[in-house]
Amino acid sequence: MYAFDYVRPQTLKEAAAALRKSDQARFLAGGQSLVQALRLRLARPPLLIDLRAIDELNGIRVANNVVSIGAMTRHADVAAAKEVQRAIPALARVAAGIGDRQVRNQGTLGGSLANADPAADYPAAVLGLGATIVTSKREIPADKFFLGLFETALKPGEIIVRVDFPQPLRAGYAKFRHPASRFALVGVFVCDTTSGVRVAVTGAGPCAFRVKRMEKVLAKAFTPQAIEKIVLPAEGLNSDIHAAADYRAHLVTVMAQRAVTAAAKL
Repeated sequence: MYAFDYVRPQTLKEAAAALRKSDQARFLAGGQSLVQALRLRLARPPLLIDLRAIDELNGIRVANNVVSIGAMTRHADVAAAKEVQRAIPALARVAAGIGDRQVRNQGTLGGSLANADPAADYPAAVLGLGATIVTSKREIPADKFFLGLFETALKPGEIIVRVDFPQPLRAGYAKFRHPASRFALVGVFVCDTTSGVRVAVTGAGPCAFRVKRMEKVLAKAFTPQAIEKIVLPAEGLNSDIHAAADYRAHLVTVMAQRAVTAAAKL
């Protein structure tokens, strides 16, 4: 690692003040991605701002059919929370399937979303549930949050405070995971709400995206058979040593069917 300064603010106001000292400072959440980038010298921030001591970024609250989860809430806490299991069991299952036990006990919701890894699980859940990302400056609808490869709508100095998840009628998630990293080669979150069906995909493209064709079909018949013949075009999908684009296109349909089946069981 390179040398850098380190601060551990107690409030959002202190974190914002620390950031003003350097426009190249980085926020530290769970550190599951950033620490590795530092170790490999892929990142060289002059200042690291540790958010873990800010109480207002932690916790889970359910009110008015909305599950609000603080940005610094760890994956393991989301998975184990009884209120999440009751209100949105599919979201608890997403959290329970992220990485391994160490990752789940260190990684955070806000850190995952800010990093926007194309194979991360949470983006599919956030987009699939039509959640709202609440920052220190504004509220961002999930449909406008993910912009591209490791790119989000967050502006410099903006801190994710919490994410508000509306409670669906039913929802399910299925992923084809990489056997070593447990990242999603393809993951699909399907959500049935009073205003329609949402189908969100992670792992297949540069960032999470919705499949409107499947949403329209599932709104009429919420069954795995209804979408079995819908196959996404491979153009624009990720292709690497782990899976070619056409294979990922095939997996989107398979995982979407499994997600619908999971939603019907919950």
